[in-house]
Amino acid sequence: MLEHLRAIRTDLGEVKTDLREVKTKLGLLESQVASFFGQYAVLSNRIYRQGDDIEQIRKRLNLVEA
Repeated sequence: MLEHLRAIRTDLGEVKTDLREVKTKLGLLESQVASFFGQYAVLSNRIYRQGDDIEQIRKRLNLVEA
């Protein structure tokens, strides 16, 4: 009986170690996803501004329909 308890304790220690590793990797993945969405937001804003810039250029060149 004592041997079984020791084996269970050993297995539980391994599970705890594995869970710690999984949590660490999940945290890194969450950081990367957040970074990706931040970069996406920056690029979207740049694209929108370029659209505005193009519209201003068209107006200055009188290429805009009235």
